[in-house]
Amino acid sequence: MQEKLLILKNATHEGPGLLEQLLTERRIEADLADLSQGDPVPDPTRYRALVVLGGPQSVNDPTPAMREELRQIGRALEAAVPYLGICLGMQALVHAAGGRVVACPRKETGFFDEEGSPFEMELTKEGKTDPLFRGLGERFRVFQLHGETVEPAPGTLQVGTADGCPQQAIRVGERAWGLQCHFELTRGMLESWTGIDPDLRAMGRDRVLREFDAFQEEYRRTGIGLLSNFLDIAGFPTEP
Repeated sequence: MQEKLLILKNATHEGPGLLEQLLTERRIEADLADLSQGDPVPDPTRYRALVVLGGPQSVNDPTPAMREELRQIGRALEAAVPYLGICLGMQALVHAAGGRVVACPRKETGFFDEEGSPFEMELTKEGKTDPLFRGLGERFRVFQLHGETVEPAPGTLQVGTADGCPQQAIRVGERAWGLQCHFELTRGMLESWTGIDPDLRAMGRDRVLREFDAFQEEYRRTGIGLLSNFLDIAGFPTEP
């Protein structure tokens, strides 16, 4: 096994963000495969941990690329490779574990819902003692960008919930987590997304960035804490 992290990108513009900063600070080596550019999926069982990022695809897409990604995620689960899936990466985890991915009653986009209330994730009873959220609070403002949600298989543990799409954070077994919402954003990433994603573009770049700027320190603190916890759980060194 390599003492490296494997990162799978499902869209070139959806990068690791805050995670990349942590890897640099802790001098953790990572291999990155951009599946949207045709990169093959490396064998995840050769790595210390696996992170799967978001993208505009659906796990229900009957493409060879998506089938191969799901197959490799299934191998990682069988081998108990520590796993963190974000947005599409969470949906892929649920699918690989035997659950379903279905349409949301309504899309969730940005930092606020249609009534103007901030999107928030609240930890469940199990989530409050989950190691992924160690040292963090019990409720977090989050960024959403998805039109699908999940119906987890029996045995999947829900560790985070919300009013709109309830399945916001799940755990499969003891070492695999999925987050429907985004904790990895940097301002630069978000600025790029507002020019690419049609739903964000419709909201307006200035509005989205202004909403992010209003609480970015809190957002960054939560994201760094959560991602650091995952790297710790996976057994990566805490000091360079």
